[in-house]
Amino acid sequence: MKFLFDFLPLLVFFAAFKLYGIYAATAAAIAASVVQVGAFRALYRRYEPAHLVTLAVIALFGALTIALRDDAFIKWKPTVVNWAFSAAILAAPLFLKKSALEYVLGGALQLPRAVWRKLNLAWAVFFAVMGLLNLYVAFYYNAAATAEARTQFWVNFKVFGLTGLTFAFVLAQMVFLARHLKTDAENG
Repeated sequence: MKFLFDFLPLLVFFAAFKLYGIYAATAAAIAASVVQVGAFRALYRRYEPAHLVTLAVIALFGALTIALRDDAFIKWKPTVVNWAFSAAILAAPLFLKKSALEYVLGGALQLPRAVWRKLNLAWAVFFAVMGLLNLYVAFYYNAAATAEARTQFWVNFKVFGLTGLTFAFVLAQMVFLARHLKTDAENG
């Protein structure tokens, strides 16, 4: 169920883009993010920090996109969100005395401190690279194409490319973690 919450604004954005274009899709994504945060709060009695960051960024960049009729703002949104996550992951040890991933997953996984640091760095780098990749596709890839064709390509990349890369990275992290997890037999 939480998985669906995480992808709700993206799915709504994509569907609205295909039916009505970038500006309607942007408005729909803002509305879906509001629904996402509210529904998650109602169901789990808490807010998900990633949802709140995404809502704040999409509300700001989406409003600018719609008000100024310039899709460059919404194209910046994935980069800003990814870089915010990267910065938060890198800064977390300064405030939490442990890595961000250890803070979030430490109750479920027991890993050596060095493994937590590698995992933390891998995610920070991943989010930073995803932000750069989004900028490249949004503003530099296929510069000779029409603006409409570039936006179409960026939307498809955002929905399928960035999501696919995220899934591939998660799978790679699972393989990495599998080497470091102890089985019940080893634990006791």
